[in-house]
Amino acid sequence: MSETYEHLVTAEEAGQRLDKLLGDLDFLPSRSLAAKIIEKGCVEVDGDAAPKRHMCREGEHIAVVMPEREPSTLVPEYIPLDIRFEDEHLIVLSKPSDMVVHPSHGHWSGTLVHALLAHCEGLGTLAGEERPGIVHRLDKDTTGLMMVAKDDETQAALSEAIKIRAIERRYVTLVHGYIAPESGIVDAPLGRHPKDRMRMAVSEGPSSKQAVTTFRVLERFMAGVHDNGYTLVECKLYTGRTHQIRVHMAYIDHPVVGDQMYGRNHAKAEMGLTRQFLHSYKLELTHPISGEEISLRDPLPDDLAQVLLKLAPESMGRTGAGDEIVPIVLPF
Repeated sequence: MSETYEHLVTAEEAGQRLDKLLGDLDFLPSRSLAAKIIEKGCVEVDGDAAPKRHMCREGEHIAVVMPEREPSTLVPEYIPLDIRFEDEHLIVLSKPSDMVVHPSHGHWSGTLVHALLAHCEGLGTLAGEERPGIVHRLDKDTTGLMMVAKDDETQAALSEAIKIRAIERRYVTLVHGYIAPESGIVDAPLGRHPKDRMRMAVSEGPSSKQAVTTFRVLERFMAGVHDNGYTLVECKLYTGRTHQIRVHMAYIDHPVVGDQMYGRNHAKAEMGLTRQFLHSYKLELTHPISGEEISLRDPLPDDLAQVLLKLAPESMGRTGAGDEIVPIVLPF
């Protein structure tokens, strides 16, 4: 049975496009999904169908009839999952390298979504048929912790928590060059690259979105024959744009080591890595249903840990944060 939602446009919301206003409401996780249901004729403003570009006015009554969910055409695949937390509402797992989160062009099987469908009976539906349960994504070759919602209520609540920055997501990354300050912030809007739609870029264009990343230094490494040194950093996301950390670090001339799209692309300088040195190591949130405080950490995977062992003789010393976040593991 279809669900109906109603909303009265406030003075603060007046002047916004209909798709943007709906995308900011709790029951819809994104502007793109809002646009889709508007295009399907599921949204009325004061009793009449309205286009997604309709400019809302104070006092208008918006009625949304969510379309019936169509049967999924995705076929579950039994792929092992590294689950770190699970209950009837939520999964937190560690995503491996070389796994795409959801089906897309060129990746119609073997994705995390296919594995999730085989693992559990129910997943949130708010992000669309090809993204069941997905609240946020990690790039194909980025590893580490990510959340999955088993129902629509949890999915909507987690999406809202990300919007209001109530969920803490921290990453460890190794970047090129020597970063002198102990910490810093990159506040630069991101949009699609004007010449390459597969890439993102810092841009002031009309479709660009605010993006904020903070970082602090964990360890510095001396320059060598093939490089100008390296810095191990922790990055904290305040927004969750596509490729955000990778683009922001390249923007300040410290690209992520191993990044095939935004990096230096010199095999020896990239330490032999064929994927970016980027790992989602920490996730902290309040469970949206139970209220439980969840705090999880995920150690560096072996391929990234081996890079640090290789660089160890060039270390200029770890910071206190570095000792705590990435403990030194000596080879035996």
